[in-house]
Amino acid sequence: MARRAFYSFHYVPDNWRAGKVRNMGIIEGNRLLSDNGWEQVINRGDSAIQNWIDGEMEGKSCTIVLVGSQTADRKWINYEIRKAWNDNKGVLGIYIHNLTDRNNHQSVKGDNPFTNISLQDGRRLSSVAKCYNPPQTISSNVYAHIAENIEHWVEEAITIRRNV
Repeated sequence: MARRAFYSFHYVPDNWRAGKVRNMGIIEGNRLLSDNGWEQVINRGDSAIQNWIDGEMEGKSCTIVLVGSQTADRKWINYEIRKAWNDNKGVLGIYIHNLTDRNNHQSVKGDNPFTNISLQDGRRLSSVAKCYNPPQTISSNVYAHIAENIEHWVEEAITIRRNV
């Protein structure tokens, strides 16, 4: 079954890396706004951002957090994670720091974005939701590892959410 996912990521430092994952074409995702399109949304305020996120999440079965160096604890990424979980969607993270950006640079590994999000029973989301760190350090190998595994990761995340 083809899955549709919402991709969550910190736009400014990671949009190039996120684009690589999204452009694999394995998991259908939300539409990517241009810099100008995103600026138009954020300039209209928090309610416009929330409405955009809510609309983009409609019809998706999973949220994939593409984890860069500054992803954890960002207001809107936390909102996206909580909304996905509360809407019974699968949630997973993929570290993308070893993918190169448009200048062919890699980044440093960021923190797990699920660590500071609590479930209703008091457990950390990180104790349930998985955050995958491809074991390679060469960008093309990281890309291949993600491409080879992303479908399985999404299915696993959906199963985890159903069972928690």
